[in-house]
Amino acid sequence: MGEPLRIVIADDNYLVREGTRRLLEDSGQVTVQAAVGSAPELLDAVKRGRPDAVLTDIRMPPPVGPAAAGGDGGPAMEGIDAAHAIKAADPGVGVVILSQYADESYAFELFRNGTAGLAYLLKDRVGDLRQLLSALREAAGGGSVIDPQVVDALVARRVRLRESPLARLTPRELDVLREMAQGRGNAGIAQELSLSESSVEKHVNAIFTKLDLASEQQVHRRVAAVLTFLRDASLHPPG
Repeated sequence: MGEPLRIVIADDNYLVREGTRRLLEDSGQVTVQAAVGSAPELLDAVKRGRPDAVLTDIRMPPPVGPAAAGGDGGPAMEGIDAAHAIKAADPGVGVVILSQYADESYAFELFRNGTAGLAYLLKDRVGDLRQLLSALREAAGGGSVIDPQVVDALVARRVRLRESPLARLTPRELDVLREMAQGRGNAGIAQELSLSESSVEKHVNAIFTKLDLASEQQVHRRVAAVLTFLRDASLHPPG
């Protein structure tokens, strides 16, 4: 099997963290360099230990004290943010994310910069030692693993994407509709997108036509268009 994998474990639940450590170390195929409870601790452990791979929960609470928020006052990093930071600092470190959610949006966020050296598994896979070790080795070697249930969710998302009325809109029309959803009128949209008001009006009319709202009253059309956007916008993130 070669040299044992050097890994770091991150999970805010002490029992889960230590139970996973014992499970992996008892296999004889893994050396756990550190087991930590927050994303900042994870980044520090990776920086100090340079492991082959990281096994981290997707959600961890913020640390106590000043580190609880980022420099801009935003929320503390969680598993996916930590994964991106780790890969940016050292692409050679594999990252396996464990999640209780078979949610395609989390997988899209994890893989938004590429899939190399990343794995997304449902948390109940921890009990399957063989599968967990395989995912760690695959990620450490630069490969990628996606839980079959998550793959099913991704396929379902693609189907919804094709069926969404927003799929008929051009990128610029989506921009205009996005601003419309912020409550801006044509003048405000024109200023925000550096367009003439006449261009905005053409885009708005095209949106109404493509969303089959051409026969509705003007006010109702804008409301209906925004409702469509709010319902399906997660399928069409900003480009």
